[in-house]
Amino acid sequence: MTSRLNRLAVAVLATTLATLGVTVANPSPASAAMTICYNTSQAGGYAGTANQAASIWNNATVNLTLSANCGSNLRIYQITGGGSYAIRTSLGNGRVYIDTQQAAQYSPLRIMTHEIGHILGLPDNYNGNCSLLMSGGSAGTGCTNPYPSSAEANRVSNLFAGTFSATDRSADIFRDSWPSALTTVG
Repeated sequence: MTSRLNRLAVAVLATTLATLGVTVANPSPASAAMTICYNTSQAGGYAGTANQAASIWNNATVNLTLSANCGSNLRIYQITGGGSYAIRTSLGNGRVYIDTQQAAQYSPLRIMTHEIGHILGLPDNYNGNCSLLMSGGSAGTGCTNPYPSSAEANRVSNLFAGTFSATDRSADIFRDSWPSALTTVG
């Protein structure tokens, strides 16, 4: 009974501090992972790629589990033209759009894992480093690395543990991380 009251007191304190803008660690045990249900009904030929990307994130992080077709926190769509992008409505929620034209040039698995990374709270960085998943298309068409770096994976784990404040706005659109083949240098 005492441990239950202590957990309740810690949870109330954490909620109060969070309301005041103070970031604290999540008092929940490490085994209490958040489940993000993703839906691939509109992913077309990229449903399997979405499953592979979810597996990569599940193996790289703690405090969250991506699970297929158990709900719709994350919806994945196949589109043609316009570029691949993600729209995060809140941490762990949103939509990912995979452009078939870009997936014909770049690694579809890298694109999918990268775009899901946005839903999980990661921003783009355009440094061209293939070892960083969130460098996106700036690493070039030859980069096929679909794995987040340890720093990227730790950031996601910490966001879902409540260790870091999600300073990102509640709704973000992430576009243009995958340069179009139609772009010409003049």
